[in-house]
Amino acid sequence: MYVILDIETTGGKYNEEGITEIAIYRHNGFEVIDQFISLVNPEREIQPFVQKLTGINSKMLQSAPRFFEVAKRIIEITEDCVVVAHNADFDYRILRTEFKRLGYNFERDSLCTVTLSQQLLPEMESYKLGKLVRSLGIPISDRHRAQGDALATVKLFELLLEKDSSKEILKSQIKALHGQRVPSKYLKIIDELPNASGVYYLHNAVGDILYIGKSNNIQKRVRNHLTGNSRKALKIQKNLHKVNFEITGNELIALLKEQHEIKKNQPRINKDGRYRLYPMGIQIDTDTEYHQLVLEQVRNDRAYIVVFKNGRVAKHMLEQWLKENQLCQKHSSLQQSDGACFAYKNNQCNGACIAEESAEDYNQRVAQLARQSDYPYDHFLMIGKGRKEGESSFIYIRNQTFMGYGFFELNHQIKTPEKILSRMTAMEDNSDCRALILSFIKREKYIKLIPLDSTAVHSV
Repeated sequence: MYVILDIETTGGKYNEEGITEIAIYRHNGFEVIDQFISLVNPEREIQPFVQKLTGINSKMLQSAPRFFEVAKRIIEITEDCVVVAHNADFDYRILRTEFKRLGYNFERDSLCTVTLSQQLLPEMESYKLGKLVRSLGIPISDRHRAQGDALATVKLFELLLEKDSSKEILKSQIKALHGQRVPSKYLKIIDELPNASGVYYLHNAVGDILYIGKSNNIQKRVRNHLTGNSRKALKIQKNLHKVNFEITGNELIALLKEQHEIKKNQPRINKDGRYRLYPMGIQIDTDTEYHQLVLEQVRNDRAYIVVFKNGRVAKHMLEQWLKENQLCQKHSSLQQSDGACFAYKNNQCNGACIAEESAEDYNQRVAQLARQSDYPYDHFLMIGKGRKEGESSFIYIRNQTFMGYGFFELNHQIKTPEKILSRMTAMEDNSDCRALILSFIKREKYIKLIPLDSTAVHSV
């Protein structure tokens, strides 16, 4: 759990500032679930330059509550949370100073969105809140007021959570909660999970990821883990301390995230998931005069026309391709023999096996077959459902390569390749990604495809 906050102060000497306004948003990693916003009477003068910057003056604060009157509410809304702020050292120091004046030791773990942005968005020109969110297409109003800046920081933090594929943010949260024992029946954990599509992360007490899974109903799937008696379920129950999740809004992004993050994080219990979703593939060997269609186990250093979940389906598809395109069995991994292939004898091969068909003509037909498994456009966005009302998702394909995914609320946020990249969470392309995306395109499980101008794409 997090609290994203922003504080406006009187200005003045170090550790003599007072709070004039505070906005706090309690966030469960997906959405805001509570908030507290208030002017605060600092009982001291406001520096003139601060009045000009924020628009807050002493007259506005005469009837506002003093800090000791809102202190209890601040303690309650931040309990068991990591404090998140843009330039967190400043906001956290000011809060601790105010509580210290009351004789209370206020301690919370904290995360700074400036530092996180520098790590996860290294290409940004500026990390000042206003310039940063505008470059990301995040709307911001009431600049230099606590509520406006805090809301912009909420949107920024949600974007950073998406881009944090190594889960350093989540791990820091788990470590902050270390020592709080999970109830034996896990009722609280289950109750806090959504009935929505996404990816979930099961952690041990020191924050390490034990298991990563995907489900269209996260709560139901985790409940099965925590009530099951399989070997995997018992391992999870023995070591589980905390569950985190990311809502994706649609199944495709959940599948892409799951396979990507299992490969990257290699959780202990995800033994099967460390390997490929589609372990068998058909590739073209161009080192021979007549190009060969080869069925084999997928390797990282080779490109495949298409991949399959098992060898039986892959072999059947290869046989179909050869028959439908009158290609030669001898120039594939299906038949190793001298002379004419079996298909030639049945008038289903044009004679490449005995050099009746030229290598040039044959190889052109093989290349044409390979193009049947291309994406429909070289550069495009695949638009799908978002995580909440008013939001959409995108899958970005550039040069027939999967680049990553992202979310947006307004069309101008994906108007240019630069804006697409700024909102995108990058992923490494692989044959699993291609197979997943093509399967969703084939079944038309998307809202729309948006072709992109090649000139603009190549200029990025």
